[in-house]
Amino acid sequence: MTGRPAQGPRWGAIWDDGRLTARLWAPRAARVELLLDSQALSMTALPEGYWTVTTPARAGIAYRLRIDGADMPDPASRRQAGGVHDPSLAEPVPDHDWQHPWAGRDWAEAVIYELHVGTFTPEGTLAAAASRLRHLADLGFTAIELMPLNQFPGDRGWGYDGVLPFALHPAYGAPADLCRFVDMAHGAGLMVILDLVMNHFGPDGAYIHQAAPDFFDPDRHTPWGAAIDFSKAPVRAFWTECAEYWLRTFRLDGFRLDAVHQITGPGATDFLDAFAGHLRQAAPDRPIHLITEDERNLPDLRERHGYDASWNDDFHHAVHTALTGESDGYYASFAHDPIGDLALALARGHIEEGQPRPGLDHPRGQPCGHLPATAFVNAIQTHDQVGNRPHGERLASLADPQGVAVAYALLLVAPYIPMVFMGEERGETAPFLFFADFQGDLARAVREGRAAEFAAIAELGETVPDPLAFETFERSRLGWRDDARAREWLELTRRALAFRAEKVVPLVKSGRRGEARVRRLGPASVAADWPFHAGTLSVALSLGQAQPDLPLPHAPGLVLGRPGRDPFALSAGVEVP
Repeated sequence: MTGRPAQGPRWGAIWDDGRLTARLWAPRAARVELLLDSQALSMTALPEGYWTVTTPARAGIAYRLRIDGADMPDPASRRQAGGVHDPSLAEPVPDHDWQHPWAGRDWAEAVIYELHVGTFTPEGTLAAAASRLRHLADLGFTAIELMPLNQFPGDRGWGYDGVLPFALHPAYGAPADLCRFVDMAHGAGLMVILDLVMNHFGPDGAYIHQAAPDFFDPDRHTPWGAAIDFSKAPVRAFWTECAEYWLRTFRLDGFRLDAVHQITGPGATDFLDAFAGHLRQAAPDRPIHLITEDERNLPDLRERHGYDASWNDDFHHAVHTALTGESDGYYASFAHDPIGDLALALARGHIEEGQPRPGLDHPRGQPCGHLPATAFVNAIQTHDQVGNRPHGERLASLADPQGVAVAYALLLVAPYIPMVFMGEERGETAPFLFFADFQGDLARAVREGRAAEFAAIAELGETVPDPLAFETFERSRLGWRDDARAREWLELTRRALAFRAEKVVPLVKSGRRGEARVRRLGPASVAADWPFHAGTLSVALSLGQAQPDLPLPHAPGLVLGRPGRDPFALSAGVEVP
């Protein structure tokens, strides 16, 4: 089973040297036409349900597809003339004059900064975001993870309601702007990873349902609608070509794959296996890094199928419950003993590995402790965990500031891959809310659905922000304040990431020498030793109560608070043979 046809691209309209070739998979169609200016050009039916036509055309010409009399934009459009319902544009691949040679970076060096372009700067554009890249690199970050850039309805949104996966959302800029962003990132030593959504389409403007109903499996559903049918070769080709387009055109360093636990059914495992191989073949000049979001806590993709790492929500949940005491929803199984869970996460990566747990209806996961530390992306804040709260509160607004600082330092110095949500490096307290820009009945349904989701939480009353209000979007922008608090957090970030680059990364690269030794000490303290061939990383911390006998590293390289005396404190050091 393969994800990509041997004959080359099968999806989209490609303009090259004065000629436009349009391709579409529409296996149920009786007639397909390319609408170009005032012309309706008949497309030729090919085997397996594909249609194609080649015609002279000028660069940038607008076009639509007509399928059995119904007009629509190209489901594989590379660029739109406007919104998701407008015509598509046939443009040449951006001819960027790349300024910075780039051979990529080792995954062990990754320190990820998750970024939403629309709220990262006041301008909300790729050009404005690019001007901040050097600052992030100087702090010690080595990778940018961009929340989805594909086109979704309206001007503002998280990107997970995308309906045109090949097309850059115009609110962020033109394709040339993304080229410049990546070029500048590489010049600063930063990898660029894109969040790619292959498990569903958004609810408005997904003409793929009309063009190719067979793209979906009518017998299976996801939380967002009909499940995609990965048993069909044209479906696998669509997503593989989409990823290759982003990878090659913009010289990306990899992808974060959204909710792969919803990429299921016949053909899904084979697709994911082949997908990783195709992408690395598509960019043989640099390492391509692939991260999954997979709530199943399974080792398979990381162990056998070429994926570098998976988001580790377990670590987040243990830290969050330890600092806030929250126990609702997905925090339920972590609220019984969060410090014990944190110790388990530091020792094994995941916490839930198939064992029965209080507050968990069914066991989740399989043993993953044998995987390298680099197979886990840890975070104490993400767009999901912040933005899916009714008021979008960041951790700094929910817990003791010193406790948050200690958890943050732990995140940055532990051997797992750390990820920071934008603004976290400066102690940002502005919320990150759920926002969208739907219209009409859909807007009303989203607004009412969001209110109903939190209706049972009495203390919220009617104060849940309207996700469709422009104000909700505006409140989610970073403040970029320059005060004593921000400077203190930035200095902590610099110190911790300098320690990580100088001391921790060489250990991780040398390979694990044995199992981690993690000890629970008292009600709120943990001591951990990770042995590597090049030395041992030791961390001791308290998250809520002082531990007088806290064992401290012999040569601490990073200290926060007064370990052994303060309720929130951390000491980290490296001992080499």
